Amino acid sequence: MKLPAFDVLGQGDVAVLLLHGIGGGRSIWSDAASGTADAIAVAGGCAVAVDLPGYGGSAAMGPPDMDAMVAAVDALITHLAAPQVVLLGHSMGGMVAQELVARHATSAPQRVQGLVLACTSASFGRPDGDWQARFVVERLAPLNAGLGMAGMAHALVPGLLAPLASDHARRVATALMMGVPEPTYRSALAAIAGFDRRDALADLRMPVLCLAGEHDRTAPPEVMQRLATRIKGAEFVCLPGAGHIANVEQPAAFNAAVVSFLQRHFSPAHGVKR
Repeated sequence: MKLPAFDVLGQGDVAVLLLHGIGGGRSIWSDAASGTADAIAVAGGCAVAVDLPGYGGSAAMGPPDMDAMVAAVDALITHLAAPQVVLLGHSMGGMVAQELVARHATSAPQRVQGLVLACTSASFGRPDGDWQARFVVERLAPLNAGLGMAGMAHALVPGLLAPLASDHARRVATALMMGVPEPTYRSALAAIAGFDRRDALADLRMPVLCLAGEHDRTAPPEVMQRLATRIKGAEFVCLPGAGHIANVEQPAAFNAAVVSFLQRHFSPAHGVKR
């Protein structure tokens, strides 16, 4: 399979694959946005920022569905051949990470050694549920009104951010969403609308960090906390002053939580400094 577009920063035996959300791309992890890739590299890890199928440099791979996104990440894991792999997924990226681990639970349970689930969920709920239907309609309304991705970004981004989010966070989030092709956004929304891996949480046997934003209305802290309680030994951290795009809104706190998790669960011998 053709590999997705990706950037590598840092060296070390622990490869941390950074998976973006539905309105993002691999640049969300860059110094200009959140600095997460650099923070991991400075700590001794190998940060791998990925464009999921349909996004950025992976647009030629076609529109995303869950199978395509999981297959792309899985192919990259094989290509990297790192001794240890941690998946850090934001929003939709967190769903992709959970799906990949669940699919390998029987055939290759050690393919991934750690998870960071940021502002995400184990389920989008029932595809035929009222809340889910309203969510999809609301998310697609600007596109269906002919406003394009620029109109979508300006309509949706303010509601994704915390009330006191910085102008920088607003600009970054808006630019990222504007850059997503409309067919990609529509396909990705359909992909996550049917996602449900709640039944796999209790079977996870790896270090897991669940990161929530205090003001996140898409994946509220209480939802993330419930997710964490269903995973044996999982850690839960709520980031003050952050909304749904927590890594861009509160990058210092977000990156510190990620690095601390890596340092506590992955030894210096495997490339993460203590």
